[in-house]
Amino acid sequence: MHAFNRRQFLSSTAAAGALSVPGLLPGQIHASENAAEVASSPLLRGQAEHVISIWLGGGMGQMDTFDPKAKGDPKNRKAGSYYDAIDTAVQGVQVCEHLSQTAQVMDRVTAVRSVNHNTIDEHAAATNRMHTGRSVSGTVTYPSLGSLIVHERGAVSDDAPPYVLIGYPNVTRGPGFLGANSGYLYLTETGRGPAGLSRPDGITADRQGRRESFLASLRQSAGETKVRELLDYDEAIQQSLKLSGPSFNRVFDLDREPNDLRNRYGGEFGQRCLLSRRLVERGVRFIEVSHNLNFLNGAGWDVHNSGILNQHKLIQELDTSLATLIVDLEKRRLLDKTLIVITTEFGRPSGFDSGGGRGHQGSSFTCVLAGGGLSHCGAYGQTDPQAKRIEADPVSVPDFFATICAATGVDWQKNLFAGDRPVPITDQGTPIAKLFA
Repeated sequence: MHAFNRRQFLSSTAAAGALSVPGLLPGQIHASENAAEVASSPLLRGQAEHVISIWLGGGMGQMDTFDPKAKGDPKNRKAGSYYDAIDTAVQGVQVCEHLSQTAQVMDRVTAVRSVNHNTIDEHAAATNRMHTGRSVSGTVTYPSLGSLIVHERGAVSDDAPPYVLIGYPNVTRGPGFLGANSGYLYLTETGRGPAGLSRPDGITADRQGRRESFLASLRQSAGETKVRELLDYDEAIQQSLKLSGPSFNRVFDLDREPNDLRNRYGGEFGQRCLLSRRLVERGVRFIEVSHNLNFLNGAGWDVHNSGILNQHKLIQELDTSLATLIVDLEKRRLLDKTLIVITTEFGRPSGFDSGGGRGHQGSSFTCVLAGGGLSHCGAYGQTDPQAKRIEADPVSVPDFFATICAATGVDWQKNLFAGDRPVPITDQGTPIAKLFA
């Protein structure tokens, strides 16, 4: 009798299960086919060393950006896209007209159009889901994707923090049960370093030295400890002290960049993307960049009612900065080593509300991957003419996380442990095999 190994067993049972269960949607069968393909292959492992994760808080509308459909009419309540669609560098793949620069580099991009989750369409819960890959738990505080990756891979350089957040701190971005050593440094302004790292003007080198000597004395008097939380916290303090000098903080001096390049990146969000590239060069493993902290259109991506009127300003700002970041990384031979990820808490329905805007929709929406050494195809997954129902290649949030983990060399099948409780690193996700072909 032929002996099955684990992957062959998973492959056969996944395919057989998909074909034997009545009532499965075509997209669900495709999902099982992807699982079978992954299960019958060696462990997928990409070459990306860094992640720049762009967070579009509020809920980016897929059919107004990366999954355009026939144009609608908000005045007559006709469902459809708000803008015209344009062709891209990938034949058969279109995007919104306001993504004209990104359209030219879509051969380095994959818009994953079939992401979905069943979390309630409410911002806080969905934000948690899209950062941790899981629903809120009353017993376990799960780590964010950034913390998962830096826990497994660490910093690329000893002279850089592993995880930097350019935005406002939040528990959903944090390390959860992994502890402080897998946490982030954060900043909200590109002109200054992370909070707590930049010394006040009155703190001279001698004064800083006396403070560190005093801290060392306190440690010595406290004696040794085996409490993991205290050890992690102490290591985080040591890293902060090492990075608080002028050497690391020079990375935040964007004036060192050519003016024409800074102008191509655009406004404040573009400068955050430029800073992200500089942090990659310095050796930071994972950077999250929040878009639209200053609410450019007055409503952010949460375009209910009249908030949709200036949505194009958000899309144009994202377009300019994203396309420039891709080209800039490529020129520096960093694009294959840097995975760019664009996520949002959910999408928007094709129909319009009474004010001409859109509500929330988690059943089908788009997230984006670029660079990272993946085999990009412009778009993956297919939705119906209303971008509401997934017709082919559904991608769950765990699947999307597994794809990012695989691209960055993290074992997406691994278990972590919250105490003695095993926690699958991606909640049983399966990477998108096509992107690793």
